[in-house]
Amino acid sequence: MISPKEEKTFVLIKPDGVRKGLIGEIIKRMEQRDLKIVALEMFQPSKAEMDKHYPKDEKWLTRIGEKTSATYSKYDRDVRQDFGTNDLLKIGKTVRAWLIDFMVSAPMVKMVVQGVHAVDMVRKIVGPTMPYMAEMGTIRGDFSADSAISANTEHRAVFNLVHASETPEEAKHEINHWFGKKTVFKYKRFGIDE
Repeated sequence: MISPKEEKTFVLIKPDGVRKGLIGEIIKRMEQRDLKIVALEMFQPSKAEMDKHYPKDEKWLTRIGEKTSATYSKYDRDVRQDFGTNDLLKIGKTVRAWLIDFMVSAPMVKMVVQGVHAVDMVRKIVGPTMPYMAEMGTIRGDFSADSAISANTEHRAVFNLVHASETPEEAKHEINHWFGKKTVFKYKRFGIDE
């Protein structure tokens, strides 16, 4: 079992984060929390790469459909108006397609972040998936105000600046998918690893 200090997670600065000029700010916030960037690259993803990044299984897609339907119910809106169906699987597939289209719309920055409980720490720094619910002081809370309803009525993905792995298992899969055999560096941070 690895030390909590050696846990790694995967982070993508999405097209909206790149276009808003937040690359440095996002990295700075992670480094301020004693996390270290051990791999970093700007790139333009293909649709095929993004297709492999997001799950395709029915359980995941249905969960996305359930979340979308619940959001519509919360705001007393008819999901059929924007999706043409109540079928949760179909809704999930539509949202996934919008997400992939958005993710290939501009360059992104991919990175591996390492440190104490890196997965949970990065998720805390980034804030909840829906920016309008994110606390001030988080990346999403400070730099975005988008919501699922806004995105769905405009037939697009939520603009939430960053993707961060949800679990250590997801992080391992995403690091392997996006970095493969590329070098993930090992180094000591002054005052942190010494």
